Parts: sequence; C-alpha cells; structure tokens
Amino acid sequence: MTSTSTTASASRRGRPGYDREGLITVCVETFNRHGYEATSMGALSRELGISKSAIYHHVSSKEEILDIALNRSLAELERVVTEAEALDASALAELEMILSESVKVLTTSLPYVTLLLRLRGNSEMEVKALQRRREITLRIAELIRQAQSDGDLRQDIDARTASRLAMGTINSIVDWYRPVGGAPDAALAETVKQIILGGLRAPEPR
Repeated sequence: MTSTSTTASASRRGRPGYDREGLITVCVETFNRHGYEATSMGALSRELGISKSAIYHHVSSKEEILDIALNRSLAELERVVTEAEALDASALAELEMILSESVKVLTTSLPYVTLLLRLRGNSEMEVKALQRRREITLRIAELIRQAQSDGDLRQDIDARTASRLAMGTINSIVDWYRPVGGAPDAALAETVKQIILGGLRAPEPR
C-alpha cells in the first residue's frame, strides 16, 4: 500500500476534521451564537458537518460539552486566584495580578469565557458554575477590603461593590474584543488593570 492510500485509509477510520478539543470549541462557538438551550445535537451536527453519531464518539451529550467548557474557563480563572495567593505578597499585589491575568484568560479563551458569562442558572450544573464565579468575585472583594485596611486603596468605596464593578468591566470585554492569534493580550490586560485601580488607589499624601 502506498503512503497516500495509507493516509486516506486512516482518514476514513477517524472522525473527519475534528479531534475532541476542536469539536468542543466549535460547539461552544455555536452555543454562543444561538444560545445553549436553543442548540440541539442536530444543529451541532449541521454546524460541524458530521453525523450525530460522530459527535457521540467524542462526547455523550450536549450537557457534557457544556460541563467541559464551563470547567475549562472556571479552572483557568480559579488558577489565577490560586497563583496570586501563592505570591505571599500584599493584598494590592495579589489584586493587580488577578485583574491582569483574568483579562489574559479571557482573551485566550474567549468562546469559553463568553459561554460562562451567559449562564442563567437553568440547571444544577449552571447554578454550580455561577457559584464558582461568585466565589472568585468574593475573593476579589476580600483583597480590596484588605488593601483598604493596608492603606493602599481608598476606604470610601464598598469593597463588594468595587469587586463587582471590576469584574463587570473585565467581563464586558467579551462583547467587543476580537482576538488576533492565540497569545494573551498583555497590553489590554495592563490597560484594564490601570483603569480599575486608578479609581481605587488611595490618594498620595500631600
């Protein structure tokens, strides 16, 4: 058998054009365009250009695709918080890292984070994912509160409100950002961090 015929044979045995990661990414992008609830396995089949049985070769259900996608984005955001805590630095330094790195996660995993942000809590899985999101926001509020106590941030702003506004600013990026390549957008991350902290920093003593 020639090399060409061997390659063609291997291609027929595999699933055309998609490994599991690639398939899930296309499904996530489809959920974002049409809504998760409104997207059936038949719609995913048409979008992918493969049969439903070929999809089931990779995943067991639409719910499994959602679960994988949500865990991916949440795990990346939780990793940012964990790594910031491991710095053994001031609360302000941890906060700076979380804000900056969260933007980088969003810009490198835009479809996955977009799906996470569009959840409405319509299932137990979605409720648990929303709770994990809230825990990240609460951790940021704790850091803001500690940085206020340290004198690094102004104390006339409610920490939980500031945390929600900070994450709301970061989350709004999904509505307009269009990634170029797969690298994190460090310039955008720095801009967002400076804008958020610019309104929170304690004024310099006169």
